[in-house]
Amino acid sequence: MTLKGKLALITGASRGIGRATALAIAAEGAHVLLHFGKSKDAALELQQQIVTEGGRADLLEAPLETLDGVEHLVSQVQKLAEGGLDIVVLNAGISKAGSMESHTPEDFDNLFATNVRAPFFLMQKLIPLLKYGSSVVVTTSLAARYSPGEAGASGSPSLPAYAATKGALETLVRQWAAQLGVRGIRVNAVSPGVIATDMSNFTKTEGGQALALSMQALKRIGQAEDVADVIAFMASDKSRWITGASIPVDGGSKL
Repeated sequence: MTLKGKLALITGASRGIGRATALAIAAEGAHVLLHFGKSKDAALELQQQIVTEGGRADLLEAPLETLDGVEHLVSQVQKLAEGGLDIVVLNAGISKAGSMESHTPEDFDNLFATNVRAPFFLMQKLIPLLKYGSSVVVTTSLAARYSPGEAGASGSPSLPAYAATKGALETLVRQWAAQLGVRGIRVNAVSPGVIATDMSNFTKTEGGQALALSMQALKRIGQAEDVADVIAFMASDKSRWITGASIPVDGGSKL
């Protein structure tokens, strides 16, 4: 599954699934462009690890919650990708757990600006850089299709607006795949279930862990590397006949 000679952009690369994905794709030989928003120290540490292990990595800083930030990221990519992009992993995102009543208009707008608007306009502006045969992978969520648990259940999170952003992304994946297939560009979603990351408070409580295990066929908590390996596969030519799909990486959740 070598990605030697490929150039890959990964948004939200400094932490969690993005970090694990950057390591997995770099390990396969790709030159990785590591986008980060605020976690500069973590991004620098990741870049150093990749370089130490013999890989190539550049850092790109941009706040994707703003349109100016999207433009800034694109301008940085254009300077580094004169020969075109082979892989784009749209992973950057934010979340908010809470009841519907607790969400403010600002919460809603921030979620959609970062999770939906930014990927939409990044894709719009990156299309000219995407090579024939390139692969776009979008990180979505089990929450796009299922509620994590019963309302009010112990440890059950409420993610109404976040789930809506991930549902919007799954719709965009199908639209992009249909429109870009004629150019040989594949677009797919990878849809994680409950994953233990430093941002996932759900996995840090006994109630959250118990709820996750109760809805999964595989009885362990998922790790970022479980998702990253699937993203790396979807980015490679091994998945060359798959487009417009949403690949669940959730331990058999809600079967």
